[in-house]
Amino acid sequence: MLKPPELLVLTVLAAGHRHGYGIRQDILELTGGDVEIEAGNLYRHVRALEDDGLVTEAVRPRGEPDERRIYYRLTPAGRNRLAEEMRRL
Repeated sequence: MLKPPELLVLTVLAAGHRHGYGIRQDILELTGGDVEIEAGNLYRHVRALEDDGLVTEAVRPRGEPDERRIYYRLTPAGRNRLAEEMRRL
């Protein structure tokens, strides 16, 4: 079973590649501002999802001016896990 913030991260990434700030903003939008994950906590959850093989670093989009931004994407295992969690819920 995923933790709620991890489920939110997977849900956001199902829509496409995002960098950390983009993930955070999309979660705010998705929850109507009810869930605000601080940056440190967000990256802790992203690392846990990476460790589980559900999320991985994505290729930076062409034209992205900020080289410090790291983009993330779902792995096939991440898509499967998200689908399993949605069925469970």
